[in-house]
Amino acid sequence: MKANAERIEKNTVLLEIEVDAEQFSRAMDQAYRKLVKKVNVPGFRKGKTPRPIFERYIGKGTLYEEAMDSLVPEAYVEAVKDTGIEPIEQPSLEVVQVEEGKPVVLKATVQVKPEVKLGQYKELEVVKPSFTVTEEDVEKELEALRDRHAELLTLEEGKVEQGDISVIDFLGKVDGEPFKGGEAKDYSLEIGSGSFIPGFEEQIIGMSVGETRDIRVTFPDNYQAEELAGKDAVFTVTIKEIKRKELPAIDNEFAMDVSEFDTLEELRNDISNKLKQAAENNSKIQFRNSVVENAVQNAELELPEVMIENKLVEMFRNLELRLASQGINLSDYLEFSNISSDKLKSDMRPDAELSLKTDLVLNAVARLEDIKVTDEEMQKEIEKIAAQYRQDAESFRAMLEKEGNIGLISDGIAKEKTVAFLVDSAKVMEDTKKQDSE
Repeated sequence: MKANAERIEKNTVLLEIEVDAEQFSRAMDQAYRKLVKKVNVPGFRKGKTPRPIFERYIGKGTLYEEAMDSLVPEAYVEAVKDTGIEPIEQPSLEVVQVEEGKPVVLKATVQVKPEVKLGQYKELEVVKPSFTVTEEDVEKELEALRDRHAELLTLEEGKVEQGDISVIDFLGKVDGEPFKGGEAKDYSLEIGSGSFIPGFEEQIIGMSVGETRDIRVTFPDNYQAEELAGKDAVFTVTIKEIKRKELPAIDNEFAMDVSEFDTLEELRNDISNKLKQAAENNSKIQFRNSVVENAVQNAELELPEVMIENKLVEMFRNLELRLASQGINLSDYLEFSNISSDKLKSDMRPDAELSLKTDLVLNAVARLEDIKVTDEEMQKEIEKIAAQYRQDAESFRAMLEKEGNIGLISDGIAKEKTVAFLVDSAKVMEDTKKQDSE
């Protein structure tokens, strides 16, 4: 078989494929053997009709069609492999010549991955962010730890204060009419959490158990439920219970209760070390992302629309699967978020384009730098993933190969190796503006 690829537009290739006459003859024989078992020809037992008689009975065109049904896909796949093109959609096929004793000639027009013109990607000058862990950071972590180990007490008397958890009944109305989602019983609300409409929680401060009060608020103009956005509302609120956190003292006893350490000083040091490690990891991740981002920005490529649409379909499917794992239906999610599927797709488009560009640039770098995945690396990664799923590595590999997903593992390793190559070659620039750790 012969194949030739010619780029006729930016992202469109014309494949000219020639299948030799001998291969076509074999396909015709296979077509005859298949069809003769299915067709009753008068005067012959099924499957025993001589080929010349069978051809006259059903017409040679039928045999041609059957032969081409198997020959064309195989020839196309082989031509793609031989020419090294990377299709992104199904081809438009044209049969130029089909006749016994002569080569079969095909033309396939197909959109392919775009050409990438790499800019500078090695020795990129990138700032590696530096973070300073302060005593204030350590104290914040201690306070958060203290808050998590607080005891929640129900008050017999007193008034609601900032930080209290109030158990409330409420009924909201707009223009004197109740609205969907505006009513609840025995709702636990932490005052100061900011989980309700601005101004709501502040007006609960000072209320006593059993007290009922009308709270007046205005929904934000960008509120997710458009029918309520910018509207004035009145909530009738009744305090059922007041719960207050009793915070433990931060001392050696506290350190022993919440950690494996015997003293508060040891706990402080451990928190400080963990914050520093987290800050360093965060710095490495930001540096890594910046290096890749710079390499992508320096490259030139034009994404085909079909490629973007396919990526959006994939992202939509992944979102739907994530929501389903949480017991949420996609249509319910869209309704709750007050967004249409078209708007969501539009919002996803920049991320889809960036993801595609990043993958294409990394692939181009890998090809140019001859970054390959070894059998040892593949086996190690398969063993790692199989262990996560508590499966035998060889059985897991066999499943991947059967489902045609083994390439995903290889692609993932190649991507990580390419990113590592870019990061290792980058020049670390001094961070003139240090950032506080988060």
